[in-house]
Amino acid sequence: MVEPNKQTRRNRGFYVVKMRILHRRQSDRAAFCYRYLKWVLWFSLSLYFLSYSLISHHKSPTSLSKTTVSLSKASRALFESNNKTISRQPRPRQGLLNDIRVYVYDLPSKYNTDWLSNERCRNHLFASEVAIHTALMNSDVRTEDPFEADFFFVPVYVSCNFSTVNGFPAIGHARGLVSSAVELISSEYPFWNRSRGSDHVFVASHDFGSCFHTMEDVAIADGVPEILKKSIVLQTFGVKYQHPCQEVENVVIPPYIPPESVRSTLAKSPANGRRDIFAFFRGKMEVHPKNVSGRFYSKRVRTAIWEKYGADRRFYLKRHRFPGYQSEILRSVFCLCPLGWAPWSPRLVESVALGCVPVIIADGIRLPFASAVNWPDISLTVAERDVRKLGRVLEHVAATNLSAIQRNLMDPAVSRALLFNDHMQEGDATWQVLRALSEKLDRSHSHRRPRVSDE
Repeated sequence: MVEPNKQTRRNRGFYVVKMRILHRRQSDRAAFCYRYLKWVLWFSLSLYFLSYSLISHHKSPTSLSKTTVSLSKASRALFESNNKTISRQPRPRQGLLNDIRVYVYDLPSKYNTDWLSNERCRNHLFASEVAIHTALMNSDVRTEDPFEADFFFVPVYVSCNFSTVNGFPAIGHARGLVSSAVELISSEYPFWNRSRGSDHVFVASHDFGSCFHTMEDVAIADGVPEILKKSIVLQTFGVKYQHPCQEVENVVIPPYIPPESVRSTLAKSPANGRRDIFAFFRGKMEVHPKNVSGRFYSKRVRTAIWEKYGADRRFYLKRHRFPGYQSEILRSVFCLCPLGWAPWSPRLVESVALGCVPVIIADGIRLPFASAVNWPDISLTVAERDVRKLGRVLEHVAATNLSAIQRNLMDPAVSRALLFNDHMQEGDATWQVLRALSEKLDRSHSHRRPRVSDE
């Protein structure tokens, strides 16, 4: 074997070193190119998302869904085209709600959540507008695809604002707020215009509902706003005779009573406990009713009750507020529910929920959810003209069929149907609203998604 000379070894070492240097240079060049390309890609993506965000924010103050921020006239057509195939796929009907789908508009906060700065907004007798919105947002019936929706819920709070604790709801802003909301959704979305609002749902939970006024004479004069006459209104006001404030497709809903207040009261004493008060009423009773706009408060009914039974030991009548008054309802056999300015009263719900037989004194009242609550079996109705005979009527019922009425009243499904929950439960008040809406699907138009039967 020939040993390589020194020159050959020197040349080989030089070659190895040179190759290492070239390899390192190539590696450094590749690393630099990789870093450069990654930086360019990051910068491009950042610029894209920033531009998209600015353009979307500029075009629309509301969002159509999580993936659709704005519906300009051009993008609206594209959105309809892209969703047409999916939205027309039939769905089977399921259960009593017929697999109903509701799209909830995401309106700017001035239409709803800004009003919640008033803590009473969530808890007073008109708070069903908040409760229904909350329950729908948490419900499985809510869809984020408006093209598969049966109904569109427009969450405008008009009854939140009160002048004082004992005052009227200040709803002078209501008509303007509703009109503004309709203008917004009809200009930004295609759904109002295609049905003229007939599948859109609003809540009017104050005294005279869709007339948007707290005094009946003014409410009648104003009537239902023209813009809502094709829509569906959920309202506490309802009567069996012709009245301008129900000349719109409507569902009568119960006034709002916080379910936690009922649960708290029942936790202290059960509804089937001892009842040592024969007839109970706590609330406004004018000794000399004030004539406001030509009307006497409660049509003088409450005044007549006070005059006739104020000194009667069978009647527990109080004219002043008491925070723990639900404990008094729980001790009572009969709870008087006379009309106030409007026919309905929160006492209807409280008495049923706490097992006290409601005595309804409001001629022609239309009660909520008659398909779920058999009112004749759980309550008494006394004509306004017969209010001075109230003692004899109650004594007769106590001696005859009181036990049967109380037994019917204790059915948990009855009270459940009149209470709103943040998370909808089967059979509760929001569920009953949806059931009533599902029965209106016969009003459906050609744009609604097709349905197939389970049968």
